[in-house]
Amino acid sequence: MKTQRRAELRAMLATIIGHIFWGFSFLASRTALNTAHMFLLLSHRFLLAFLVMNLLLALRAARLHLKGKRVGLLLLLALAEPVVYFFGEQYGILHSNTIFSGVMIAMIPLLCTLAAAPVLGEKPTWGQLLFSMISVGGVVGIGLMSKGSGALEWSGVAALVVAVAAASAYTLLSRGVSAEFTPFERTYMMMAMGTGVFTALAAVTCRGSIRAYLQPLGQRPYLLSVVFLALFCSVGSYFLSSYALTYMTVAREAVFSNLTTAVSVFAGAFFLHEPFSLWGVLFCAMILLGIYGVQRAAPEEQPPEKPGGRED
Repeated sequence: MKTQRRAELRAMLATIIGHIFWGFSFLASRTALNTAHMFLLLSHRFLLAFLVMNLLLALRAARLHLKGKRVGLLLLLALAEPVVYFFGEQYGILHSNTIFSGVMIAMIPLLCTLAAAPVLGEKPTWGQLLFSMISVGGVVGIGLMSKGSGALEWSGVAALVVAVAAASAYTLLSRGVSAEFTPFERTYMMMAMGTGVFTALAAVTCRGSIRAYLQPLGQRPYLLSVVFLALFCSVGSYFLSSYALTYMTVAREAVFSNLTTAVSVFAGAFFLHEPFSLWGVLFCAMILLGIYGVQRAAPEEQPPEKPGGRED
């Protein structure tokens, strides 16, 4: 029991750190998008992340064992996120107002919690559902505080539905294959898929010009943003998320995604001097209360299987 408890605490710490990184990703992305097209940014981000993953393999700091495993599920996981999710999220935000897009993204942890029961057999308690809705309510409240810029178009609604479904599929798949694939293997395939798809799109955007592809990297703010997004938000956060989903149920891990919103609000207020009121404090407190409540209301879990299957 002590070993299981330590594993759960490490997993909880991992997902907290990962979502703090994602919370700051909005600042880095906003800075980078002032310099380069979205597909260029995504290509640079995932290409650097993929190179780092391969460097870890070359240094034998990590291992990749895919032989005899269900690689198809791993490809499906990597297709769901980052590829489909990023397409849906970015297009949806562009073709909808900020309030609606924020509310839709906030529904991801609740949908994951509900879907985990029939798909993975992880039935949440009523307490977890209640606290999960409190946390979602905090995110919705923050969305209502923002100025609702943008027009709500049906194409944007459809894209956000796709993004929510993709994020939910990623969470369920990552948890479902956690006993077969290590966190590194899951993250590696995600970086490989993101690199392939977004670099191809970046090549089309640059019309095949290598000079145009490399030009944004000459600007220091852009380069620093790419390094942060690649190392901390792609390699770091996705690895930490995969690790957490190895030892935590979907309901317990997914609710932490709302922490990203709270961190982004504080980051915007501190670094960009964006308006922040007592209502913002209240809504952030709701998010944290919901996260805490979901953990406290969790049923007793069985010790997790060793991740990655049998070692050779």
